Amino acid sequence: MNSSTGTTVLLAAEKKSAEVSDWGQYLLWTGVFVVLIGGVYALMWRAWKKRGRRQADLPAPASAPDADGPDAGTPLLPTLSGRYFGTTMAGRWLERVVAHGLGTRSTVDATLTEKGLRVDRPAAAGFFVPAADLVEARFEKAAAGKVLPEGGLLVVTWRLGDTLVDSGLRSDHVADHDAWVDAVNRLVAGDVPAAAPAGPAAHPNVNDQEGTRQ
Repeated sequence: MNSSTGTTVLLAAEKKSAEVSDWGQYLLWTGVFVVLIGGVYALMWRAWKKRGRRQADLPAPASAPDADGPDAGTPLLPTLSGRYFGTTMAGRWLERVVAHGLGTRSTVDATLTEKGLRVDRPAAAGFFVPAADLVEARFEKAAAGKVLPEGGLLVVTWRLGDTLVDSGLRSDHVADHDAWVDAVNRLVAGDVPAAAPAGPAAHPNVNDQEGTRQ
């Protein structure tokens, strides 16, 4: 075998060895990454369960009354369809309430009547806040770990037993938030707003609205 042939064989062997080494390192680092991600999720799950145990003394919210029943009340606003970002301890937007499924994010249909706030969530159990337990509504830019542009979230403060909590909502039509803040605060003050007109709310330029469901 001449020298040129031997050099070619050595180069081919070195190349093959380098390829095997590269794949081995790739698989090693992939495995490390998967283990790290799994560890992070495991820690998050443990923290979630631990928080749930700490909040075990919180009472369950009231169940939503039958939408067509006599206890449903008269809607004061068109239904708010959008996103429910979760419930936290009042004034502590990172301390999510996980008990009773209140920490589960979901799409939402919320209805305000003279009897209270009804929250229907396809991904979790719905709940009801009696009018007597409503405290206030306001605009916020953060709720339950979610940050949006200034005023992008509608936050409703209410009493869960003896504990004040905040629930964060965002309508598919953010312009609806003004009417909701006004109506909730008037209801809290005992000045019940007039019932909403029959039929769906008008939403011009729907394609330009923010906060559509995901």
